[in-house]
Amino acid sequence: MAEPYFDPGPAIALGRRLHVPAGEGDLVLVEPRGRGGGRVVEVLGSPDDVNVVMHALAAEAGVVRGSDPAGEAAEPPVQGRADRRGLLTFTIDPATARDFDDAISVDGERVHVHIADVSAFVSAGGQVDEEAEERATSVYLPGRVDPMLPPNLADGACSLVPGEDRLAVTVTLGPGDSASFERSIIRSDHRLTYEQADAILAGAEAPAGLAAALRAASAVAERLDADRQARGSLVIDAPEPVFRIDGGEVVAAELERATPAHRLIEQLMVRANERVAERLWEAREPAIYRVHEAPAPDALEALVERLEELEVPTPPMPAHPSGAAAGRYAGLLSAAVTRFAATSGRGQTLPSLVLRALERARYEATNLGHSGLASTAYCHFTSPIRRYPDLVCHRALLHRLGEPGGAGGDLAELAEHCSRRERDAAQLERRADDICLTRLLRRRLYDLGWQATFEGEVSGLIDGALFVRFEGLFEGLLPARALGDEWFALDRLGVAMVGSRTGSRVRLADPLTVCVRSADAATGRVLLDISRV
Repeated sequence: MAEPYFDPGPAIALGRRLHVPAGEGDLVLVEPRGRGGGRVVEVLGSPDDVNVVMHALAAEAGVVRGSDPAGEAAEPPVQGRADRRGLLTFTIDPATARDFDDAISVDGERVHVHIADVSAFVSAGGQVDEEAEERATSVYLPGRVDPMLPPNLADGACSLVPGEDRLAVTVTLGPGDSASFERSIIRSDHRLTYEQADAILAGAEAPAGLAAALRAASAVAERLDADRQARGSLVIDAPEPVFRIDGGEVVAAELERATPAHRLIEQLMVRANERVAERLWEAREPAIYRVHEAPAPDALEALVERLEELEVPTPPMPAHPSGAAAGRYAGLLSAAVTRFAATSGRGQTLPSLVLRALERARYEATNLGHSGLASTAYCHFTSPIRRYPDLVCHRALLHRLGEPGGAGGDLAELAEHCSRRERDAAQLERRADDICLTRLLRRRLYDLGWQATFEGEVSGLIDGALFVRFEGLFEGLLPARALGDEWFALDRLGVAMVGSRTGSRVRLADPLTVCVRSADAATGRVLLDISRV
């Protein structure tokens, strides 16, 4: 018999003979057959190995690549491209990155943003393109990536690795906010991690010319960031966990926070995306846009009411803001909440309250602007190795520059498909993070003892339960009945649990001391109790 690993469900009878060897306790992929039966199609390995578990999770979600079509990695011709190999060029990425979408060069007052020219290798309507469109995005789980493109393209021919000639589409950001676009050939000189770039920006030694180029790019990024904040963009720090896996075990995790190097890349990529979107929109070239609509006035009013209930200072709200005014006020709110969170010790929950009150960004075939970035036009262009909408926008831009092709097909339907795939990938990535965090928590409890207590912060509320984040990383569910010997129910605003007899209140971002009752390594679910010590 085979039993579901990640969630409860009926066991599947495998019959007396297995087509592949599997031992008791192994994780296996099963193909259902007949009534309650099935056969093992692949043995993955022991669930004690987190790499095996991540593979199983990806396989269950259907994102593991099968055999890849070949024949599209031949080097395209380079005639007609601008030769930018003489520029000092560098990439900045996480230490674990394997595919490099973007590189930077600085030339006097101009910053060149070079983006991998995936369109040169992936023919529209070809087999590779069709699978990339279906996948729509790469999926990143701890310790693995399931790429949108075949590995020979994602990690090889398209990737802007150092020391190799690579084809790119270059967006040049010039003085006076000018921009130009060209197909190019580049050669990256340096592959930097964020940590290395930060060290150089802080004064560490660097190869000739690299420190000056980094400082110049950082100065441009700082100006772009200041301009964006002045226009009312959202200011929210939402760090993601980064895991260290060794010997099949999760041995450490930390929240990756934005540093000067992160902001440098983020601001330059955002501006390149904006300039491409503006060019496409002005020319009425069919494309896919990244949109984020301004919040409705009633949503802002409700958010302000919740924040005031939590004693968070808020800027005065203009009367009936809508459109750009609503977006600017949301930006002011986010900045105020971020400042308060940083100085009050209630650091992680309150900014997420702002995010949950706003519309979610998505893809559309029509430009509706991006309120969160205070952009009148925005698209995804800078990551074509891992996102299909970026490849669509490459084809659209190149068509506008006089090349054949363009973004064909039903773009509205494609945008909806890509939005859906993005949501599915984000949900899977959160699930994987929860599993890895739970495994790390169990490791911590093995060292500390299950009686250990943790100082936490209320991070969410639902009917009958609270979520509590502790040690900055972990989160668990605390049944409301654990708060005391009375009935606790959500208040009208959904920001506090209120006792029916005493009226005592436990609010979002309030501190709580908790202990762990259970931590399920398969599901990533953690159940908490109030510490009575």
